[in-house]
Amino acid sequence: MKFPVVVHKDADSDYSVTVPDVPGCFSAGGTFSEALDNVREALSLHLEGLVADQEPLPQAQEVDAHLDNPDFASGVWAIIDFDLTPYLGKSVRFNASLPEHLLQRIDERVHKDHRYASRSGFLATAALRELSAL
Repeated sequence: MKFPVVVHKDADSDYSVTVPDVPGCFSAGGTFSEALDNVREALSLHLEGLVADQEPLPQAQEVDAHLDNPDFASGVWAIIDFDLTPYLGKSVRFNASLPEHLLQRIDERVHKDHRYASRSGFLATAALRELSAL
């Protein structure tokens, strides 16, 4: 899932990163890149806590949904691609039938795009994207 994040930098301070769609999730770093890398760890820890507390996982919104928030006015926006599938629970095997041509296109995408470790990962990401659009 792609989470918008906002990065702030004050004089004489590290870069701070806030994840608007995940209240209470923030991070920092000495450089812009380091701050973005560190926010992935912050997201991971935050989501582990939500799962442990049996809370629902957050759904990412578009950056546009946050532009009017004065807390983010002076920040720089970035997008973090974060895999939610490890936080969705135990994997369950099921059988599905798809048209051969569609399955071939999925396999080609999985092979080219390293965000997806497998056909199942691709389908889970597509399902999450569709469900978050509701």
